[in-house]
Amino acid sequence: MATTQNLFISHSWQYSDAYDKLCNLLDNRSYFDYKNFSVPKDDPIHTNGTDKQLLEAITNKMRLSHVILIMAGKYSTYSKWINKEIIVGNEGFTNPKPIIGIKPWRSTVVSSVVRDNAAEMVNWNTHSIVEAIRRHSNA
Repeated sequence: MATTQNLFISHSWQYSDAYDKLCNLLDNRSYFDYKNFSVPKDDPIHTNGTDKQLLEAITNKMRLSHVILIMAGKYSTYSKWINKEIIVGNEGFTNPKPIIGIKPWRSTVVSSVVRDNAAEMVNWNTHSIVEAIRRHSNA
């Protein structure tokens, strides 16, 4: 039986299509179990909470995660929240959380911020993503 991987999947709600596609890839992968510790889109903290409350919620979700996945599209460089998530992943815990950057499908342009902070960059394909998770997870 496969070990369940606890994942924090970083995402921008402006680009939630990529987040949904990534979750579908992982959901349909045989012999791969994971729990998604991302802050869900419908969580009231997005609409009613403060930035401080959202950062606290993100930190608490990351605390339970083995690995952080970040879509490395160019938009990630300019996302306030993705940049905060990188800082929390790197500095918010005794042991930094490994960050896996996922290159956008059919794109050669990636976020320099994600690339510079990732333990590994992988292509947009299920096998590469899952193998990187397994390599960097402490599960």
